[in-house]
Amino acid sequence: MHQSLQRRPRSARIAELDRVLARRPEAIEARRERAGLLREQGSFEAAKRDYLELLRRAPNDFGALNDFGALVLKAGYRSAARSLFGEAVRRHPDNPMGHVNLANLLLLTDEPDGARTHFETALRLDPGHIHAHRGLANLLAALGDADGARRHRDIGFKTDFLTALPYCGDREPVRVLLLVSAAGGNIPTELLLDETIFHTTVLVSEYYDGKIPLPAHDVIFNSIGDADICGEGLQGARRLLARASRPIVNDPVAVGKSGRAANIERLRGVAGVIVPRMAKLPRSALADSCRAGAAVADNDFSFPVLARAPGFHTGHHFVRAETADELAAAVGKFPGDEVWLIEPLDARDGEGFYRKYRVMIVDRKLYPLHLAISRNWKVHYFTSDMAGSADNRAKELPFLDDMASAIGRRGIAALERIAAMLDLDYGGIDFAVNARGDILFFEANATMVLAPPLREEKWAYRRPAFDNVLAAVRAMLMARAAAGGRPAAAAAQ
Repeated sequence: MHQSLQRRPRSARIAELDRVLARRPEAIEARRERAGLLREQGSFEAAKRDYLELLRRAPNDFGALNDFGALVLKAGYRSAARSLFGEAVRRHPDNPMGHVNLANLLLLTDEPDGARTHFETALRLDPGHIHAHRGLANLLAALGDADGARRHRDIGFKTDFLTALPYCGDREPVRVLLLVSAAGGNIPTELLLDETIFHTTVLVSEYYDGKIPLPAHDVIFNSIGDADICGEGLQGARRLLARASRPIVNDPVAVGKSGRAANIERLRGVAGVIVPRMAKLPRSALADSCRAGAAVADNDFSFPVLARAPGFHTGHHFVRAETADELAAAVGKFPGDEVWLIEPLDARDGEGFYRKYRVMIVDRKLYPLHLAISRNWKVHYFTSDMAGSADNRAKELPFLDDMASAIGRRGIAALERIAAMLDLDYGGIDFAVNARGDILFFEANATMVLAPPLREEKWAYRRPAFDNVLAAVRAMLMARAAAGGRPAAAAAQ
């Protein structure tokens, strides 16, 4: 009975708003409030209907445009979010938050020029806007401007390194202290930390003032995941944890060992795992075709070769070069002063398609997430040949339904060895499988993106695997909280 009473305020308020809107459908404030409550509790379709009706009745409403954009972006609809954020900027050009939202989306879709324009517009409107400074810092870091990124990070975080996120549940929450790095390279946790279960306080580890007591928490989730760019953040996390007593998810010491090149060396010679050769070179060594050709030969590589700028993911600054001319031209556009040369592994199946599997690690267990199939060597699910090919989706289903049969015992054993080596509570492994059942290793770290399947019927087969990962993360956090003395039942349901 006590639990029902705890849930009543939200359900009772929505019921009250239902009655108001049944009598007066033109009641804008009531509809706005109900849309927000529905959005908070994850009722996508119901919230969408309210936002559409709001915008039909009040097309200039900034809050409706902004919140509807956030709703559809969280569900994976980037084009719809872009339209809504763009309309918010068009109708409210003097609102800096609109420019920041649109800029962050453009940064997500790899449109740096547009993102920069809107971040800078936001700062002209409000020079102290911390979210504009933070976003511009991320953009400048991606462009290789480390000094500029640092200046904006200092403004965005130095005096604002703790943020308590809203809690939208109707019962006692599990309190999560979420550690992040100002430099980026963090685990995307918006989908993982359900705000109806977890009350999250975000702490930026580089800027945390140790004289300030840590906020109340039941479990610590270290979301700093990229060892190649987050050294300072991981160091700050280690200092902070030295004075903490609650359970930790993803020890920063283990994360610090999971850099791209470090993983390759740790896995070399592991049974059932094939890793590429890698070499880190100064970018100047590849600046023209003569030097690029000599560097490839001197390091015992041969064309074609892969080249990658350290610290980037999802295919950014990552190329395949067939010749020295191609290599020099591509590397000349990279940010930073160093480049990895990488031996390409042949990840094609019997039909000539490239395959990339992803499994997630949650609480030391493996969960299938997706199989991307593409004609292009650079395989990412959102750019692969999955949406337009029912045949490819049919090939993905067996992996999601029965990973052990799809991969084979040899491959599963190898994946388990990789997971044990990583020693992460949360992370992921990208790989292919050759004809012998060996794992062709691409990368493994904590920062794997967990993107939800879109709601179209053709993606329904992917939902159970995705939901299994979310449920496993939720169970892990609740179990850690309980292990530290916090009753897990407090966050049940």
